[in-house]
Amino acid sequence: MVERGKWLERAARRRRSRSLMRKILRRGFFVLLAFLAVFIAGFLQFADTVASLRPPPSPKADAIVVLTGGFQRIDQAVDLLKAGAGKRLLISGVHPSTTGSQIRRNTQSSADLFKCCVDIGHEAIDTIGNATEASQWIHDRGYRTILVVTNNYHMPRSLLELRRARPEAEFIAYPVVNSDLKTTNWLRNPRVLKAILLEYGKYSVASLRDAVGARSTNGLRAEPSRVTPAEK
Repeated sequence: MVERGKWLERAARRRRSRSLMRKILRRGFFVLLAFLAVFIAGFLQFADTVASLRPPPSPKADAIVVLTGGFQRIDQAVDLLKAGAGKRLLISGVHPSTTGSQIRRNTQSSADLFKCCVDIGHEAIDTIGNATEASQWIHDRGYRTILVVTNNYHMPRSLLELRRARPEAEFIAYPVVNSDLKTTNWLRNPRVLKAILLEYGKYSVASLRDAVGARSTNGLRAEPSRVTPAEK
């Protein structure tokens, strides 16, 4: 009888353990389902925001900042400078081996334009670094309104980092549209879908970091330094 009692007790414990495990798994499943729903809803909203971005028809600001990532962005920023959309241009995040003269030749611009009105930033290694570099440049030159030129996918995170680094300045989005998400079925394009998913993930992390007030690196190769004129 004693042995049977012990067996029944062990069987009851196993049943309670299995029941508890089922409850944990069931609740975990619903939490995961809720998280997935929030992620998908946020992603679709992010994609819709990106798809709706359009350059302002008559852009005008104190200065222009372009975040590197392709010469299409730089070409657009230089064209804006030529058109008088801003008094000066900062090209942020340029590779250390790339010179102002190389950029000038690639954009088919005059030496006079680059000598008078273009600065090169070589220290930024990521979007946080772009914001750090641009913030110092904006502070040094006393600018208030800044035209921001970057890819449309990249614009929300760029504005988030720039506004965090220099909250008193006004940043105006000038997106470079590589893929028109409004007129194409981008969900069936793996390359575009991957790019938006990756950028949404980075934007979500940046937003969470901003919400909890977590500190981050300055995103620079070295200690903060002044940007240099493109042509000396």
